[in-house]
Amino acid sequence: MNKSSNYELLGKSPEFEALLRSLDIAAVTDVTLILTGESGTGKELLAHHVHTRSRRNGAPFIAINCAALPEGLAESELFGHVKGAFTGAVADNPGRISQAEGGTLFLDEIGEMSLDIQAKLLRFLESGEFQPVGSLKQRHADVRLLAATNADLRKKVEDGSFREDLYYRLNIIPFHVPALRERTGDVELLIPEITKRLSETYSLPAPSYSKAAMDCLKRYAWPGNIRELRNLCERMLILFNGREITDGNLPREIRHQQTKRWTFALPDSGIKLEELEQELLQQALEKSQGNQSKAARILGLTRYAFIYRLKKYQLQ
Repeated sequence: MNKSSNYELLGKSPEFEALLRSLDIAAVTDVTLILTGESGTGKELLAHHVHTRSRRNGAPFIAINCAALPEGLAESELFGHVKGAFTGAVADNPGRISQAEGGTLFLDEIGEMSLDIQAKLLRFLESGEFQPVGSLKQRHADVRLLAATNADLRKKVEDGSFREDLYYRLNIIPFHVPALRERTGDVELLIPEITKRLSETYSLPAPSYSKAAMDCLKRYAWPGNIRELRNLCERMLILFNGREITDGNLPREIRHQQTKRWTFALPDSGIKLEELEQELLQQALEKSQGNQSKAARILGLTRYAFIYRLKKYQLQ
């Protein structure tokens, strides 16, 4: 199990441990990485994890949420500007790239960046050069770029809202961050740890969770992922500090989650689960002509989870 000081990076599921191992390997290089996955899965924390394990860990880690940048100020925020470049530019602004000199620049929600800024970012990635707004001189910066998105960039390329050349420049080593519902067993691991940290922050005695409450939480889909889990733990701590939380104390949306409709009818005679899983893995590989990424998508798995299962049954 990963023993990070950030509870968001705790996990014992094969999918999450495989992701962290792969990130640790990539961290020692300067290669551009992109993290994909749903909102709230901890992509910025994983980017910072990569930075701290890189040779650049003594230099700045600068994070920008591209979705939160006003369109008219995005270029200035990223590349900087000189005094007098536009109304309100009363002083030089070095920009985030310059601030990250020698370190790491993390661009979250990069899919929301305008096409004009994408073109300038691509030039910086290829040459290390950029031009502040209002300046006639090119500048150079030694910066490693990490990016993240919860959007399907391939689809954005197809609809013309994301540059294909930038997509391939960013997609050198893509990493998919699994959703919390895909991380089997991690909810039960994370709740006590998050609750402990919050109880120290608020100086309140931590509540405990009954088995029925924990079972209910493990069944929940967590559409908001780690962020939603933390909010739940914070609410429960404030309302039930020092007490046992039962399933009846949980929010309505968790207590009344929809019962899953079965898509597979279990025969009365039963099945051998491991044999069935091996057959499904092999069928997916046949349908995808050996492409592991496509095979994983056919089964609704991450690539890491699919490879883990291949190794488990010695099918690789």
